[in-house]
Amino acid sequence: MGRFAPSPTGLLHFGSLVAALGSWLDARAAGGRWLVRIEDVDTPRIVPGADQAILSDLESFGLHWDGEVLWQSQRTGRYRAALEALRAEGLIYPCHCSRKQITAASQRRARDGGLRYAGTCRNAPYVAEGGCAQRVRTHAGLICFDDALQGRQCEDIEREVGDFVLLRADGVWAYQLAVVVDDAEQGVTDIVRGADLLDSTPRQIFLQRLLGYPEPRYLHLPVACNAAGEKLSKQTLARAVAALAPSDALGLALEFLGHAPPAALRGAPVPELLDWARGAWRRDRLPAARAASAPPGV
Repeated sequence: MGRFAPSPTGLLHFGSLVAALGSWLDARAAGGRWLVRIEDVDTPRIVPGADQAILSDLESFGLHWDGEVLWQSQRTGRYRAALEALRAEGLIYPCHCSRKQITAASQRRARDGGLRYAGTCRNAPYVAEGGCAQRVRTHAGLICFDDALQGRQCEDIEREVGDFVLLRADGVWAYQLAVVVDDAEQGVTDIVRGADLLDSTPRQIFLQRLLGYPEPRYLHLPVACNAAGEKLSKQTLARAVAALAPSDALGLALEFLGHAPPAALRGAPVPELLDWARGAWRRDRLPAARAASAPPGV
């Protein structure tokens, strides 16, 4: 069972279409179910109406999902229960550090660009959550997994990331905890997503093990970049993919994923194009790279 989990902070662009299409095809080719989850816990960044626009775009591209859509904003009780389970084991502590303090104390950056936490508040006494973040205690040792496309990945989280946040000081649940709880409770077995999330995967596996959850299989697709080498996003002014004809956009996304449709299918109706792609889908045809240039004009 696979899933696509967009954050409604903007419209669906070519990079997010690639991730949605790749996960949809991988699930469908294996005869599995494909779920959609709206990751809307970071409320300050949410664009009103973006969630419905994303769902409408997915339907226009023929990427129909199984079951009901899940909104993270409706699941805060489940995240609270997971946090309390970790707290009961002595694995959570409050952190009062400001970003300025973390920057001053940090000696290195994590692979994803974030600052390594130096453990300043690690031995602080427990206090109520108001005004402070909640961090999970890490420990030395490698967390390794075999990505189906990017190969063997290993990271010592304690050394390279440090204790990381599960609940922010402003009350927003961290992505790492929310995604782990949701994947486990939805029964997700295979996660196909962009390689921009590859470096955070060891943190998710670490939490899965602490919480006794099963570990999904992972496949991280190349991230689509603009001419300047920047990941397509709202911040880099990526164009809404809805501006393209659905069959044209799907054809470009398939080509990006190493599955260029035959000339006879150029401009074919969406169902026909997806039917071909489902039968042609092979993981060994995917480009084994973390990033690749998006086609011009997307």
